[in-house]
Amino acid sequence: MTAIRAAGLYAYYGTTAAVNGLDLTVPTGSVFGFLGPNGAGKTTTIAMLTTLLPPTAGRAEVAGFDVAGQAAEVRRRIGIVFQESTLDLDLTAAENLRFQAGLCGLSRQAARGAVSAMLDLMDLSARGATPVRHFSTGMRRRLEIARGLLAGPQILFLDEPTTGLDAQTRAAVWDHLERLRRERGVTVFVTTHQLEEAEHCDRIAIADRGKVITEGTPAELKSVIGADLVALRTEDDTRARAALAERFSLAAEPSPDGLLIRVADAATLVPRLCTGLGVTVREVNVAPPTLDDVYLHHTGLAIREGETGPPALGDLGEGLR
Repeated sequence: MTAIRAAGLYAYYGTTAAVNGLDLTVPTGSVFGFLGPNGAGKTTTIAMLTTLLPPTAGRAEVAGFDVAGQAAEVRRRIGIVFQESTLDLDLTAAENLRFQAGLCGLSRQAARGAVSAMLDLMDLSARGATPVRHFSTGMRRRLEIARGLLAGPQILFLDEPTTGLDAQTRAAVWDHLERLRRERGVTVFVTTHQLEEAEHCDRIAIADRGKVITEGTPAELKSVIGADLVALRTEDDTRARAALAERFSLAAEPSPDGLLIRVADAATLVPRLCTGLGVTVREVNVAPPTLDDVYLHHTGLAIREGETGPPALGDLGEGLR
């Protein structure tokens, strides 16, 4: 089944197309990564899918409902975690969740049960009575995810959920997201420009300049590269490069760290290089294809951070009721 379907989506800010004919299909119950640099249209896409921003053109359905014509039905079935924190730091964790429960229309009895369940799910039960300003950044992020899940959404949207977190805390957040999918069957739609984070997703769509340029599982996307990267340092890289071409029919690219070679089976090749190159090998490093390689392959550029773009999703949040 399909949780999200978009066809020919466009969104303009003035004369600039932030989303430029985007097509997207997200399977129900999956963790779907929407990957791309800042300015690729990720936040604007989420704004349209969550009914915060009407599409300029095209059509999108979320949980089977049209985002333009059935916005209220869409909103009843989704949760959102904004890129920027919107917690009230002077309230406790439980008070933040109870306030959200009121906005969602939950009865007092239902709110009590939901708040307790969400604090437990995010391992925050022991800190429910603690003011949020005393929380670490990671704990605040987990509380925001709990708030997004409070009303039992079918689909949870997260816009750059681990921005500003250290590696250990990012890993903990992803463990919780996987638990959500496994235990509750929630479809998780997450935007990120962290390539290593996309490895956690069942499927990934890579976007650039407002449109999807490729899509698949992490393994499928990396199979397009289809080769290991061998970094080779020798006593004479110029001689080594010539020997690689002559003896092994391999084209090597010079780099600040030595020579770079793409090969299908590095485990077999490296011992042969060390014994048959005719030049002393000082260091060899082997790396399998990465999603960074995939991005470079499809765009010709490294993923770019720090680009300017449309307003953050949190800036549009006042439209969500």
